[in-house]
Amino acid sequence: MPDKENEWFLARSLRVMQENIRRSGPAAGAGYTLLGAIVLLGGIGYGLDAWRGTSPWFLLGGLLLGLVVGFFELAKVIWRP
Repeated sequence: MPDKENEWFLARSLRVMQENIRRSGPAAGAGYTLLGAIVLLGGIGYGLDAWRGTSPWFLLGGLLLGLVVGFFELAKVIWRP
C-alpha cells in the first residue's frame, strides 16, 4: 500500500474509534454508577450492622437500595429521549 493510502486508512480508523468511545461514554458512566451505588450503600449497611450488632439486615437493605438506585440511574441513561 502506498504511504498516502496508509495515512488515510489510519486517520479514518482513528476517527471511527474516537466516535465509538464518545458514544459509549454514557453507558460506561451508568455502569460505574450502578457498581458504585451497590458498593457504597452496601458498605454503609455493613458499617451499620457492625455498629448496631444486627447481623445481615442493614447490609441487605443497603445492597437492595444500591441496586434500586443504580438501576434507576442506568434506566435514565438507556431511556433518555
